[in-house]
Amino acid sequence: MARRLGLAFGFMLLAADLMAQTTLLSDSLQEVVVTGTGTQHLLSQAPVQTEVISGRTLRHYGGRSLEDILGGLSASFAFNEGDMGSQMQMNGLGNQYILVLVDGKRLHGDVGGENDLSLVDPHNIERIEIVKGAASALYGSDAIAGVINIITKKHDEALLVENSTRLGSYADVRQHNALGLASGRLKSYTNLQLQHSDGWQNTATEWTPSSTDPITDSRSKTVNRHTNWQLAEQLSFELSPRLELTAGGSLYEKDINRPRGKYPKYDVKTFDMHYANASAALGARWKMGGADDVMTLDVDWNRHAYYHQFTATTLAEGFDDQGRLILDYPYFEGQRALQSDQRRLMAHLKAVVALSAGHRLSAGLEARYDYLKAPTSLAEATASDNTEALYVQDEWSCPVKRGSATLHLTPGLRLNRNEGFGLRLTPKLSAMLTAGALRLRASWSQGFKTPTLKEMNYRYVREMTTVIMYLGNRNLRAQTSDYFSLNAEYTLGPLNLTATGYVNRLDNMITLVTVPRNEAPADYHIQYGEMLGKVRRYENMEDARTRGVDVSLRYAAKDFTAGLGYSYLDTDAHVYDSDHERLVSVTIDGMAHHKANLFATWTHTFSPAYRLGVGLYGRLSSKRYYQVDGDGKGYQTWRLTTTHDLGRSRLFDFRLEAGIDNILNYCDRTPHGLHLGTTTPGRTVYATLTVRLKKGKRVRFNNTKFNSNKQQQNEED
Repeated sequence: MARRLGLAFGFMLLAADLMAQTTLLSDSLQEVVVTGTGTQHLLSQAPVQTEVISGRTLRHYGGRSLEDILGGLSASFAFNEGDMGSQMQMNGLGNQYILVLVDGKRLHGDVGGENDLSLVDPHNIERIEIVKGAASALYGSDAIAGVINIITKKHDEALLVENSTRLGSYADVRQHNALGLASGRLKSYTNLQLQHSDGWQNTATEWTPSSTDPITDSRSKTVNRHTNWQLAEQLSFELSPRLELTAGGSLYEKDINRPRGKYPKYDVKTFDMHYANASAALGARWKMGGADDVMTLDVDWNRHAYYHQFTATTLAEGFDDQGRLILDYPYFEGQRALQSDQRRLMAHLKAVVALSAGHRLSAGLEARYDYLKAPTSLAEATASDNTEALYVQDEWSCPVKRGSATLHLTPGLRLNRNEGFGLRLTPKLSAMLTAGALRLRASWSQGFKTPTLKEMNYRYVREMTTVIMYLGNRNLRAQTSDYFSLNAEYTLGPLNLTATGYVNRLDNMITLVTVPRNEAPADYHIQYGEMLGKVRRYENMEDARTRGVDVSLRYAAKDFTAGLGYSYLDTDAHVYDSDHERLVSVTIDGMAHHKANLFATWTHTFSPAYRLGVGLYGRLSSKRYYQVDGDGKGYQTWRLTTTHDLGRSRLFDFRLEAGIDNILNYCDRTPHGLHLGTTTPGRTVYATLTVRLKKGKRVRFNNTKFNSNKQQQNEED
């Protein structure tokens, strides 16, 4: 692996040297980012280190999903595609510590503690902003590891009709359809996406802990057949040159089909999974007196429901006619049983005011209500939680007396109140010193995260190779963190180099810990008997720490770009072993010491009617460590992409994309029931055709300071 990595990197440097005389593309450093401070900054001047996956990069890469994009283009992420969600990890911490935003609003879709990232249409992403480390002062709970903000495309055409169809191996279908209308003060954008895959099986071997010999003809799949669709609508109305009103909503459904095997204790599955989401949103944006002064109000409602769709007669938890819980309630083929219904209502009022030329103040109020209904998996049928917050942030920049250097300071403070955990202050402080082409950044921030309703109340039984029971814990304590980072960034002509070292210390970290089987409720022992293999309960770790170094090197010229991203990570934690009455040192599940991404792209315009793009992408990871069920193997995968822009006109755009993923045909054939390094099925191919009709531009009252002219230019490139 090391030799191939060195050869690939050497090839990119040689190619970069040969292209060094070409015209540079510096637009990426002039791109506007918002996530680090919640306000607009040029990327080159952002006081909080922000990693950006640009629209140009996204168009070259042609990712099939958000997991594919993040895992393939950033070394900080790891994923395992599965039924229960994305299984995402960022710099050593899992999905529950990562806040995912879409245009600054929280993504809602908890699936067994994992967000379903297929809620995001990859074709509609303009760029992705990534801020690592605790961002709780601005964004509250769930932002201990960092924030991913997905910025969607903005459309101002009088008429836009768009269709994109992607076909790939294993009947992988990705369909995107959009209709945009804009006239005067009113704008509408309707988006319909469909995703389907037949799934795949990397191995027929299944690990059986109760037997020394595994079964070798299991029907369990590595990734199951699944289909999901989403219909979304966004409306905006300019009531006046200073006041804009917005409204939106979406419907989403997903079905996961699981094959039924012949071994009752292992691969027999008697139900499929069905998910149903809905959302509604209202908003207002008011431009106040100053050019940079703005106030926003957003109210969002989200629902996520998860059902078992039975494919055979099954004895499971249910209710009789008198409403009593029965562990062996009979369900028949075609019946559906609700497992959980999660709802969230949020209101957010925010104001940004420029106090002077180098002074900008942000302040906001938030209120959040969470509701969980899980009739068969809670001690009481429902649970709820309330959280309110007040935050303030000051951005201040001033010249340093020596030379042209500038110092930027960004302090922030958030006051949280949770009905079960009381008041908590979370401060942050970021500083940036700019001196010519060099930028030095330092950050310190505290995080605060209350246990989720599921972590405190949920009971979940997973029947796979063995029966595993997951228990909530009402005695959990809130989690806190301290995050420290130092960053250096240097730009020299076409080259950009960044290096970041960080330490994230967590107290009372919540994780699943294996406990004695007698900790399970007595009625579950009666139902499952010896089949009850493990009991895992949410517990507070005594402490946990992640530390590492992220390095990126980028070269950008007119027709050629190349880059390398590398992430080193180390984790350790201490958890109390009740059997031996002592602290035990463990690694955080899913941790890999080394991850890297490499890429090289070349584009050339042969004529006004044809432009070609070619890209080579590599993703490498060392072994991933787990406490139980084995470690995930290290791996490397390589991807070749081509893009073809055909026959552009004033009305129509045509684009063809085609590529080969996992060129070296790597496949992890670890038996089912044990951890995988990657779920890739081996070498696959894909092709995408996009047709776009656009006509005219909407006439607006005025243009904002950052009116995305460069963004439009990049899109045309």
